[in-house]
Amino acid sequence: MASKRLFEFPNPVNEVSARLVAGGVVAMCLAIIALGQHWVLIPLTYGFVARVLTGPTLSPLGSLVTGFITPRLGLPVRETPGPPKRFAQGIGATLSTAASISYYGFGSTTAAVVLVVMIAAAASLEAFAGYCLGCRIFALLMSRGIISESVCEACSDLSRRQAPIPS
Repeated sequence: MASKRLFEFPNPVNEVSARLVAGGVVAMCLAIIALGQHWVLIPLTYGFVARVLTGPTLSPLGSLVTGFITPRLGLPVRETPGPPKRFAQGIGATLSTAASISYYGFGSTTAAVVLVVMIAAAASLEAFAGYCLGCRIFALLMSRGIISESVCEACSDLSRRQAPIPS
């Protein structure tokens, strides 16, 4: 049973925490892009993979945000469905893994940086504007029947959606 709980993604997710994690991702991306600190690809990739598999549990950034930062801010919890956020983390895991392989496997700094710029753009939208690009892709796939409504019943029930957090 412990392993089942370990590999569960939270549903719902606190939107405040999601935006703070995205802010941490932006900072990591800037270290790679602007400062040339390519070693940050390793914790960036690990963090995305850990969040896809376990939510914040095995992610150092996710654990820091949900266990320490968010509770101390005293902001009200803003619940949002978990499956689209997990999907968005999956996109981040895919892009960061590709960036790590490009850099460490093929020595392609350019390809790695282009992929990290894509991550930084999406994470910036989430962190600073409350717009989750991965969530929008998830919604589009649901509307086309590619993702079943049973994956996220709260996503298909428009009356249960909350307004975005003001920036």
